[in-house]
Amino acid sequence: MKRIVLYAITALMLSGCENFLDTENLTKKDNSNFPETGKDAETALTGAYALLREMTPGDDGQSFFITSEILSDDRFGAGGPDDKRIHAVDRLKKVNEDMFSDVWKQNFRGIYRCNMLLMSLEHVAWENEAQRQSVEGQTHFLRAYYYFDLCRLFGTVPLITTPESGNVPRATADELYALIASDLKAAIALLPSTPYASDANADLGRATKWAAEALLARAYLFYTGYYQKDGMPLTDGTLAKTEVIGYLDDCITHSGHDLVGDYRNLWPYSNLYTKKDYKYAQDNDLSWAGEEGGNVETVFAIRYSTKATWDNPWYNNEACLYFSPREPASADDIFPFGIGWGWGTVNSKLWNDWPSKDIRRNASILSVENELPNYGWGSDKQMNETGYWQKKYAAINAYNDARESVNYSRMIYPDIDSDYQLNNTQDLVIIRFADVLLMAAELKKDAAPLNRVRARVGLEPVAYSDEALRHERHWELAFEGLRYYDLLRWGIAGEVLSQQNGVKVLNNMAETVMDMSDITQRLEITKGLMPLPKNQIDLSGGVLVQNPGWGNEANLN
Repeated sequence: MKRIVLYAITALMLSGCENFLDTENLTKKDNSNFPETGKDAETALTGAYALLREMTPGDDGQSFFITSEILSDDRFGAGGPDDKRIHAVDRLKKVNEDMFSDVWKQNFRGIYRCNMLLMSLEHVAWENEAQRQSVEGQTHFLRAYYYFDLCRLFGTVPLITTPESGNVPRATADELYALIASDLKAAIALLPSTPYASDANADLGRATKWAAEALLARAYLFYTGYYQKDGMPLTDGTLAKTEVIGYLDDCITHSGHDLVGDYRNLWPYSNLYTKKDYKYAQDNDLSWAGEEGGNVETVFAIRYSTKATWDNPWYNNEACLYFSPREPASADDIFPFGIGWGWGTVNSKLWNDWPSKDIRRNASILSVENELPNYGWGSDKQMNETGYWQKKYAAINAYNDARESVNYSRMIYPDIDSDYQLNNTQDLVIIRFADVLLMAAELKKDAAPLNRVRARVGLEPVAYSDEALRHERHWELAFEGLRYYDLLRWGIAGEVLSQQNGVKVLNNMAETVMDMSDITQRLEITKGLMPLPKNQIDLSGGVLVQNPGWGNEANLN
């Protein structure tokens, strides 16, 4: 069952006030007496993991994942007329001066917790060396993870590797990526070469050697592509492409991870409770791989809890809420999908361009014309409506014994909150084995790993080309938070994103077209980066400097 991830962490590792969820009183613990034992260190590590889930603790949608999806060409901002923030993100504009204040603080809080734990390792009474290496390796992975998110959003940020406070200017990209690469290499060296096992439930959601190898490849591809470099810096040298390929080959050969047999079984709409009333799942005899060890394809995922409340709504997967259709006249009208905020409608161009023989199109995109005969257009003043929604991260419902359409999680966990805004427990999969194969194909210019992914969905093999690789990444990984950064690192973001201009949509039932006429110019000015929160610039006394294209731009009306 879903684990409850605890915030058991010393007060010095927190920024601001939080409620502890553990039963032990930690209010008298500080860095002079915590962590003292290996168990203490594992508790502190749990606190470092906890920040992964805090997707939207403040203003709506300040999530790295949600932002990444809206920035891509696959989605429009959508939502309602008042969701100006997400409409602005979609067009690389701003709606206020602190659009990303929460995501900035969230990631730096994660980094602070990692720094505090790394500085404490020498003073811990470990049960054994394996315990120390596991905690240390996972902490290095997490620090790299938080920095990589910050660097993709903002370009460069302050580089902080100790828990001491200070007013630090932005580091260079080379300095930041050197730390990311070095942290991930440390994680690879420290974490055990233990193959994936479906019964190792205690390790679900934890970083592994294989996750570190895959994340290092992702960082390498982004850094070398976006910054046009031949290699990636380390704190003590340079990481070469051959070394990254070696890590991917190790992951492919020894990790125990593999492709799930049917691509459609990766997503919760194939769960047994939904399947009995969902024709698509019935017709294709689908059976969800689940999240309790049966999904061999998940290399790293953010786990969510059954214990979300309005005090901690980020315990549930809020992306599923944001990306589901706005409130219909009846929940039956959108079954098996649940109610949400209506963000991220799918660009109809994606549906039209995607070859219909590829089963991933219907597996990934909901066509209301094909699947929802009673769909009500314009529900709750829906904006940017196209008739297409994505299926991967959406609220998924099932019919209970009373024939009420409720979240499938309520069938699995009877005690979960009945509020549809608090019971999306789906994991957010950050790294899938299919991505590992495609990264290997791209780095080696080798069609074999690419064709392994294609074979899973019944497609014929192709010769390697950059075009074939780019198409395959698009079709396989759509709606998984990667597309925008692929476009940036390939240097084609302006060309591709500009094709959103003129796509027909309905805004509260009024026919119109998407206005992306200046998106190429915005990309050129901003380099595709987001604005630093002004409150952080102000707090720094001007030590931090705003990214180009965001300093004096007028707010959207």
